[in-house]
Amino acid sequence: MRAAGRNDDPERTGADGLVAARVTALLSAFRPGDDALGVSELARRTGLAKSTVHRLTGHLVATGLLEREGAALRLGLKLFEIGQLAVRRRGLVEAARPYLADLREATRNTVHLAVLEGTEVVYLDILRGPDAPSLPSRIGGRFPAHATGVGKAILAFSPESVVTQVIDAGLPRVSVRTITAAGLLRRQLAKVRDEGIALEREESGVGVVCAASPLLDSQGVAVAALSISGWANRMHTNRVAPAVRTAALALSRTL
Repeated sequence: MRAAGRNDDPERTGADGLVAARVTALLSAFRPGDDALGVSELARRTGLAKSTVHRLTGHLVATGLLEREGAALRLGLKLFEIGQLAVRRRGLVEAARPYLADLREATRNTVHLAVLEGTEVVYLDILRGPDAPSLPSRIGGRFPAHATGVGKAILAFSPESVVTQVIDAGLPRVSVRTITAAGLLRRQLAKVRDEGIALEREESGVGVVCAASPLLDSQGVAVAALSISGWANRMHTNRVAPAVRTAALALSRTL
């Protein structure tokens, strides 16, 4: 029997896990729109003692994950470098960009490229249109899959276990028109499978509509989705849907 080594020590493993959790909490405390945060604010957001925050942020500054700005701290460029390496679909983003640009140019609305992660979609790329509403979506941001066109497009062409996971996790209401009934969501997904287009009518936000289509692999399973979003009183989803579908089919053939 192999003798227990350092990595097998439960106390050491627990201590390492605690440090990792604290570091994760500190980095995750920064929110969109934040520039620099002080030690007191970081302690408040994470629930950690100020002394712990001071000690850990010192290590993070030394490694470049955080940078000092006077007495405050901000996310370091090292995190940006790591993030660029961590984008799982970097090749997909590069391949999709010309199609996204064409869709935006043709419709003057906002176009999205997104993938599914757990029960949420993650936006890999966004090109904002001059005539489009101001949307809460952002590159790297997340949104409940059932409340978005891209999410429904992906779920419709995903294994049943994936759909069940989303439904079992609950279908939270994002707007007054968000689908929160499992049966209704399943019926919509069946229609998306038949037509190749997912429509979202003010389900993610009042006044916003969307048409999306999945990017499929060789087995017919969705790996991502494209969408066009615009004002409900300006953009006719049935008119832009063919363009989204055509772009998604063409891009799928290149993957």
